[in-house]
Amino acid sequence: MDLNVILLVLHVCLALAIISLILLQKGSGASMGASLGGGGGGGAGSIFGASGSSNFLSKTTAILATGFFINSLALAYLAANRDQPTSVVDMLETQTSIESVETPTTGTFGGDMPLPTGAPIESDVPPATE
Repeated sequence: MDLNVILLVLHVCLALAIISLILLQKGSGASMGASLGGGGGGGAGSIFGASGSSNFLSKTTAILATGFFINSLALAYLAANRDQPTSVVDMLETQTSIESVETPTTGTFGGDMPLPTGAPIESDVPPATE
């Protein structure tokens, strides 16, 4: 398997794991009623999230987010340093430089219309002026 494919699969798995863990966590607004006088004392600090210890889900989310960030940097590095053409135009330019295109000078084109043998070709496009 190619390294790009492995990193892309890992990237998708990390993204899905981060999304799952974030959705499993309790939001900071869940205890807002208690902190605004709904009982228990609380305080304004708990509205914006307590600065206490973090639990298993938040630590795992932080680790996965770090892995996602490093994986993103690795994918960007590999994409920037490819030897292969990156666009269709680049591929066409590479093909035409490798293959020599020969144009027939006699015979018929498509079987219907004879090729001109030296007579000027009439065109609707005006000539370029400098």
